[in-house]
Amino acid sequence: MKPMRVRFAPSPTGVPHIGNTRTALFDWLLAKKSGGQFIVRIEDTDRKRYDKKSLDKILEILEFLGLDWDEGPKVDGPHQPYFQTQRLKKYQKIAAQLVEKGAAYYCFCSQERLDKLRKKQKEAGKIPRYDRHCFSLSKKEIEEKKKQGNYVIRLKMPDDRVYQWHDLIQGEIKINSKELDDQILLKSDGYPTYHLAVVVDDYEMNITHIIRGVEWISSTPKHMAIYEAMKWKMPAIMHLPLILGSDKSKLSKRHGAKSILDYKKEGYLKEALINFMVYLGWSYKDNSQLLSLEELVKIFNYENIQKQNCIFDQKKLDWFNGQYIRMKSDEELIKLLKPFTPRDDKKLMARIVPLIKERITTLSEFSQLAGFFFARPKVDLALFEKLDYRHYLKSAAGVLQSIESWKEGTITGALMHLIDKNHWKVGDFFMTIRIAVADSRYTPPINDSIAILGKKETLARIKMLF
Repeated sequence: MKPMRVRFAPSPTGVPHIGNTRTALFDWLLAKKSGGQFIVRIEDTDRKRYDKKSLDKILEILEFLGLDWDEGPKVDGPHQPYFQTQRLKKYQKIAAQLVEKGAAYYCFCSQERLDKLRKKQKEAGKIPRYDRHCFSLSKKEIEEKKKQGNYVIRLKMPDDRVYQWHDLIQGEIKINSKELDDQILLKSDGYPTYHLAVVVDDYEMNITHIIRGVEWISSTPKHMAIYEAMKWKMPAIMHLPLILGSDKSKLSKRHGAKSILDYKKEGYLKEALINFMVYLGWSYKDNSQLLSLEELVKIFNYENIQKQNCIFDQKKLDWFNGQYIRMKSDEELIKLLKPFTPRDDKKLMARIVPLIKERITTLSEFSQLAGFFFARPKVDLALFEKLDYRHYLKSAAGVLQSIESWKEGTITGALMHLIDKNHWKVGDFFMTIRIAVADSRYTPPINDSIAILGKKETLARIKMLF
């Protein structure tokens, strides 16, 4: 495989969801696999929606996942600057050259005229597109209108040209230019649209492979027209399949289309997120292998990226996360759980972690499962009065009070003897203890938990209920 120069080019207008980050992951893997470079470029020309916090979070996502970049923000490189707003003169220069070559033209139409035109075309059942009203203007008319300002530069698409190319994932694709509008390349404020800037940047940064979603396929002929007009070699291109929700509709927040940072806050490990993302469109064996970034670099390839859309399966992500949690040593897990614990108590955590390690799917579940170790819960007294389980607690308190060696084995033996002597149901008895001690029906092994809480605290919680 020849070295690939690939780029991840997010727009800081919001925090990218997991689908966008999947593209970055595929970019990074192909760059590392081929011995190439991974470039991060910030497409920040949408100034109305620009958000500095979004930019910070985009870089934070890459850093959290371990997707280091060879060129881009925070990293000096031969093709800087890597922010499009710092490259405006380049785009303006190329736009002017396209006009000179007859591949683009000035347009002075008002928004009002364009709105009326499109409305009329829609009513007539036609595809809305610009009617080239300004294309036939003379040079003298153009120069006079330019003095007044407020104009754009449009790409002149051929009237009846079939654009054909080989997509490394989707295969042979054909699109007739009749289906496409004369795209605006340079806006009236001097800022480029995506279609001009992305071509200029990819060329000047020597990008060899473009990786993006299938929703951009229809834009490819527009970009091809610019490459051809400038006599530039176009990079190889591959369009990734869409990620759909479980109901096969477009992925949205209700399906789990959150950012990687949201998942991080919920206690998902980066290893699980990477493993989950890589199988969104790429296949390897049974698609359930636990693979580190290092292993993925060795085996990843674009030949195994599928054409068909893939399904976002939350249960699969949860499964991966649970597997990686259990692969961690207790010491590693204690460090990872630190943001999710009420206080930093390493000795206490060293006793709790072995009890909950096999039971949690996300790190955030720790507080629900083990929060009672750190604070005495407020138990509903009315519940015990209704169920009339207080006799369990009174008897249990008496037995526990007599125990001198406060260990799980001793506690279990004493309580089981009490149950057998009274012919009580084991499940009812221990459920009562669970609720009294933890205010929950779901806890780590209750006798181990009691041993950790200590004799004084356990008895205090039980005695509060009778």
